[in-house]
Amino acid sequence: MKLLVLLGTVRESTPPTPARLGVRVAKAVLECLKSRCEGHEIELIDAKDYPIEAVFKPLFAYPKSKAPSQLVELAEKIESADGYIMVSPEYNHSMSPALANLLNHFGSSLFSYKPSAIVTYSSGQWGGMRAAIGMRTFLSELGCLPVSSMIHVPKAQEVFTADGAMQGGEDKHRWFDYFARTFNQLMWWAQAAQEYRSQVDPHKLVKDFKKDPSERNAPSAGASENI
Repeated sequence: MKLLVLLGTVRESTPPTPARLGVRVAKAVLECLKSRCEGHEIELIDAKDYPIEAVFKPLFAYPKSKAPSQLVELAEKIESADGYIMVSPEYNHSMSPALANLLNHFGSSLFSYKPSAIVTYSSGQWGGMRAAIGMRTFLSELGCLPVSSMIHVPKAQEVFTADGAMQGGEDKHRWFDYFARTFNQLMWWAQAAQEYRSQVDPHKLVKDFKKDPSERNAPSAGASENI
């Protein structure tokens, strides 16, 4: 299977918080996945690699021949993936604006019927858990429903070094066991969804709305003579 780890931080922090604290968390996530989920394709998608436009324009708003190649390539990766791991800091009790901006470039049809996992972190004591609550709604709307178990890393700068290794005194085995609870849920759902998608095309079964937004509307009152 193919899993995408999406890192949603672009801001270079200032002391005492290390620069791009999320990089440390993402590196630890990747190491855990590679050691606990062998045989699967895992790729990091860093929001910083994708420039933020002065005027937001999603991929589907471009004519096909004029869409930015970076977005086209990322759309193909998202569509071919079997699951997603979203790594986000917390800003004002919400998910990273950079992560939301990146994900909003793509329609839900690319994410739908595949699971996701939420990983949040902070330099303080809460580990981003308040942002995670909002992320559950956001990811559900994209169609990649998050698994119930989540990962929260408080005081991440005291847990991980710059290369994602454990700081002195931290128990790597216990941390990776904690991570694995979420990742094992993700893998179970990803495998189940992958197998069933091979049998039944969910987009044909559910009949995606693609022609007119009004297709989403409930029938108007009086549309049927007998209720």
